[in-house]
Parts: sequence; structure tokens; C-alpha cells
Amino acid sequence: MPHGTGTADRRGLILDFAGVLTAGPGHVHRAWCVSEGLSPGAWAGILDDHPEGRRLYTALEIGELGQAEWNAATAALLGPHVDPVNLMGRAWAGVPVARRMVAFARAARAAGHRLALLSNSFGLDPFNPYEHVGVWDLFDVHVVSELVGMAKPDPAIYRLTLERIGVPAERCVFVDDHAMNLPPAAELGITTVHATDEDTAVAELEALLGVTTSRT
Repeated sequence: MPHGTGTADRRGLILDFAGVLTAGPGHVHRAWCVSEGLSPGAWAGILDDHPEGRRLYTALEIGELGQAEWNAATAALLGPHVDPVNLMGRAWAGVPVARRMVAFARAARAAGHRLALLSNSFGLDPFNPYEHVGVWDLFDVHVVSELVGMAKPDPAIYRLTLERIGVPAERCVFVDDHAMNLPPAAELGITTVHATDEDTAVAELEALLGVTTSRT
């Protein structure tokens, strides 16, 4: 069981969402594409490599485009037979929660540390990914790109997170699965953890925060 910590010992734990609090979504997205009659890499290809697909996703991240609008426009890029209704939700619904990381986050908060969600959004309505996997209430602070009008790796979003979490940068730890999102945090004095494997990342966090969780 974690033990409470005094204010002087309090740390800030800042967590990304997809790929940190969930498993990596790639295999689920590939399977979903096949189920929709698409090539396995269609989802990643449109979102990451297609110029218009990338433009739409960037607009979605910072709230310039709503999820329902994004669903319609992106479905059209994927193919005329793709149903736009709840497109994002259908693609993401099967992505599992990262249970050990969530258990660690709960233990860290129970021990008195402050928790912030720092997430580049992929929309909140009609599909809310944070509520879908049950992690919204884990956090003291929520910094979601759609709601604040900026996204990682913009340095301003890290400064905003520090303001909201109320813990000095040098006492904060930030976890993200994308290496490009880590340097702006490190430049502010935040300790960074690159989450490429859930067990490894949790072990690193246990050592940094002095909080241990069960491996069951």
C-alpha cells in the first residue's frame, strides 16, 4: 500500500493518454481497418501521411474542428463505403487500457502526488476516449489540447500544465510515448520518461516517485 507524502515531498506526475494510459493502438487500428474492408495501414496512412488527412487531424487536436465534422471528412478520405458515424469511436473502442500504468497512477495519487493529464485530443464528442477507458477521474488537472487550443510539442502547453498542477518543474515527471514530445518538457526542467514498454515505464516511475504497485 502506498503511504501519504508531505507537501514538501509532493511530486507532479504528468501523463500522456494514448500509448501511455492505453496500450499502443496500432494493432487495433490495423484490425479495425480490415474489418471495414480497408488495407491494414489505411488509418495510419490517412492520419499520418495524407496531406489533407494530416490537416484535418491537426485541426481536430486543437479544437478547430469537432469530432463529428472530422468523422465525416476523414471517412470520405478513407473511402466512399466507410460509414462516418462515430468513426473515431469505432476505430478506438477496442484499444485496451494500460492496467499497470493506471494502477501506478492511482497509487501515486493516493500517496499524495499531484496528477495531470496532458493529452493531444482526438475529440470528445460523440466519442470521449478518456471516459471510455475510465481514466478521467484519475487526475487533479486536465490539459487536453482541444480544450486549450494548443498541442504538444508546443512549449506553451507544458508551461500551462505546470501552472495548473502547481508543482515546480524540477519536481515533475512527464511520460509520453512519442519522443518528439519530451524535449520541450525537459527544457523546462521536467524529468521525462519515454514510454516504449509499459512494465519498463512503470518500473522507472516507481523508482522516481518511490511508489510501488502490484504486478497482478
